[in-house]
Amino acid sequence: MHLESHSNVILGTVSKKCLSDILTLSNIAIETWWALLLLSLLPVVRPFYVPGVAPRDFHDGETVDIKAVKLTSSRTQLPYEYYSLPFCKPESVFYKGENLGEVLRGDRIVNTLYNVEMNKEKKCEIVCNKKKLSIEESKLVAERVQEEYYVHLIADNLPVATRLEFYPNRDAGGEEEQKRDVVKDIQFEHGYRLGFVDSNKFYLHNHLSFILYFHREKLEEGDTHDYRVVRFEVIPQSVKVDVEKDKTCTLPEASGSVPQEIDPTKENEVLFTYSVHWEESEVKWASRWDTYLTMSDVQIHWFSIVNSVVVVFFLSGILSMIIIRTLRKDIANYNREDDIEDTMEESGWKNVHGDVFRPPQYPMILSSLLGSGIQLFCMILIVIFVAMLGMLSPSSRGALMTTSCFLFMFMGVFGGYFAGRLYRTLKGHRWKKGAFCTATLYPAVVFGICFILNCFIWGEHSSGAVPFTTMLALLCMWFGISMPLVYLGYYFGFRKQPYDNPVRTNQIPRQVPEQRWYMNKFVGGSVLTLTVMLVSMCCHLQAIWENQFYYLFGFLFLVFIILVVSCSQISIVMVYFQLCAEDYRWWWRTFLVSGGSAFYVLVYAVFYFVNKLDIVEFIPSLLYFGYTALMVLSFWLLTGTIGFYAAYMFIRKIYAAVKID
Repeated sequence: MHLESHSNVILGTVSKKCLSDILTLSNIAIETWWALLLLSLLPVVRPFYVPGVAPRDFHDGETVDIKAVKLTSSRTQLPYEYYSLPFCKPESVFYKGENLGEVLRGDRIVNTLYNVEMNKEKKCEIVCNKKKLSIEESKLVAERVQEEYYVHLIADNLPVATRLEFYPNRDAGGEEEQKRDVVKDIQFEHGYRLGFVDSNKFYLHNHLSFILYFHREKLEEGDTHDYRVVRFEVIPQSVKVDVEKDKTCTLPEASGSVPQEIDPTKENEVLFTYSVHWEESEVKWASRWDTYLTMSDVQIHWFSIVNSVVVVFFLSGILSMIIIRTLRKDIANYNREDDIEDTMEESGWKNVHGDVFRPPQYPMILSSLLGSGIQLFCMILIVIFVAMLGMLSPSSRGALMTTSCFLFMFMGVFGGYFAGRLYRTLKGHRWKKGAFCTATLYPAVVFGICFILNCFIWGEHSSGAVPFTTMLALLCMWFGISMPLVYLGYYFGFRKQPYDNPVRTNQIPRQVPEQRWYMNKFVGGSVLTLTVMLVSMCCHLQAIWENQFYYLFGFLFLVFIILVVSCSQISIVMVYFQLCAEDYRWWWRTFLVSGGSAFYVLVYAVFYFVNKLDIVEFIPSLLYFGYTALMVLSFWLLTGTIGFYAAYMFIRKIYAAVKID
């Protein structure tokens, strides 16, 4: 009986081992079959590109579509669609479907009558029959020419550019030396000028000389050549063209040509023509945007970075001196059991330990503003980082603005969480009202200002006016995405334990002694924050108001990091001095001091408007200052939030290091 049971145990053990071996072999077989299946599918797999940025190959003679985007001017800041002027118009006009960013930018991409074929030269082609402009149309064209409007076209999603050649050493030497030794500084202008004014007469650029560059792809045996467009230039000309009997045109010699004048007091006849010239280029498709993104002031950007680093190191030295020499001495003195009365008289920041965490006035508004600041901070950080990695290329039109709008909506959950937790820390109880205030306070101001400005743009019939359907879509995003996420974050933030303050708050508030005059200034220390980004901000304003590309997001990311560090340091220094003066009302003042650099941003924007821009009309000025007000408000919330949380962590740290009776 004993032997039989022993044999059963052995057989059971063996059967278990066999079963485990069988299961292991079956798993290996299944994994092998899966691997073979994936390997069999490999030839089917094809790489894919992000829509709008995939290279397109053209065959010899294939049509390259020339599309119009809009008309822009830095003098009026009002974009217009291409066919708002009497250009040659096709029978069927097709508008490309724009994304949110393109609509907000005023882009209206539409087809044109320019017939361009890959690697096919055209000396002179007529766009359409001679157009007879009415007096109203002539006045409109002359007005647009006087306002220095630019026309923007695209070919294979590549914007047209006008080549500008500068000769820095032209003044030195004679004419022969100039021709021989001159060094050209070549830059490119976005778009081409609609016309020009000479001796109070208006001239229209009615002939366009297109110069397109292609890159020939490497071929395998038996394949045909594929071409890719890598540059799109134009030379605009104002010239009266001779028309032959066979409806072809001939360009006159440059010396004997007569420009195409537009007289706004009478009807005018205009013939629109174009020519096409192709050149082969060694530039590959991946590098074709380098021409447009090359900045002539990279050295200035490096100067800005070095200047910012020096300022941050200067602030770090001051802060280190305060913490190492002063704070440690204060903490050591406070923690000594003897001579307590003497040490209490030396420094005053421990004296307000019973009031330093006393909730301020209007805690709901403060937490709501800080929640919006957190929302902005997360959105800006992600956008700059993603753009620095090259994922928001200018070839994806409107991607930057579209991404910013959607990210701000989705970052509402973080803004609501931080606002809800801070509101509970400040002894708040009405969390639903606080969540509603967080979700609506800042967005309502932005939407209200944009709606008022949009009404003025509507009155000018500009393509920059946001359509009513787009405004409804933005409202739906606000109330359908952002607000529920803010409520969700606020709910979890309010339910979480409040921030653990290291000291208790007294029931009776302490009397604040009379303060020195400089302690009541809110924006004194923020000048240093402005110096961190002064040079970089000039380039940003040029990109916004002068229709230039800005793609130095690597510089911008460094400036943003330095800005965060400098705001934190300034806030810590200011709140330390304030507490030493036994003034415990630091909540609102820290927020205002850190955001006070927004006031200097406003001052610089006014300086830029007066000295750099040539805006004289009312509506363009209103647009400039309206959008500047939004930028200043957003910058104030961003820097104020950074400084507030830095000061809050600093105060909690120093009061946790001392012994409180």
